[in-house]
Amino acid sequence: MAKYLAQIVVMGAQVVGRAFARALRQEYAASQAAAQARSQGGQQSAAASSLSGMTLQEAQQILNVSTLSPEEIQKNYEHLFKVNDKAVGGSFYLQSKVVRAKERLDEELNIQSQEKSQNTET
Repeated sequence: MAKYLAQIVVMGAQVVGRAFARALRQEYAASQAAAQARSQGGQQSAAASSLSGMTLQEAQQILNVSTLSPEEIQKNYEHLFKVNDKAVGGSFYLQSKVVRAKERLDEELNIQSQEKSQNTET
């Protein structure tokens, strides 16, 4: 009986160990991908992410935009802001996330326009 119990404990530890190792590898890969994206996206974009506390991808997901078009961002922002208004039973927390996402996307648009103007000057 003790032999079977010991085997069960050992197998359980192996399963947990493999799952932990797999999760660790995935986290490492995600960290490397994020570091590469930050280096490709430029220092200004990374600085904007750290200042706003929100990544560009997170802001795009919140406002449900795939491209950085000002019209689409504004349209989705207005809709989500109205839907999450506390007066109509919405959530102030979600409404503030929508505002922060729009601020982050606006900052990214400013960074991109500055980069374009610098590239045209050189």
